[in-house]
Amino acid sequence: MSTVDQLYQEAARLPEDQKLTLANRILASSEPAVNDEAEQEWDVAIRDRIRRYDEGAARTRQAGDVFMDLDRKLKK
Repeated sequence: MSTVDQLYQEAARLPEDQKLTLANRILASSEPAVNDEAEQEWDVAIRDRIRRYDEGAARTRQAGDVFMDLDRKLKK
């Protein structure tokens, strides 16, 4: 039996929350290194969007409408 199969069998016996934690860690380990500057820029952009939403300055749409638009565009 391969190491991967052995690991899988062990992981399959874990409680659900630990399986998800393990899966997240494995996926995260294959992600590129985090760029601190980019992370900071995203943080600023996210906070700005939240502020604009809270102030009523952001345009919003119902999620259902957004998904219908996407479905229409993807069917073309």
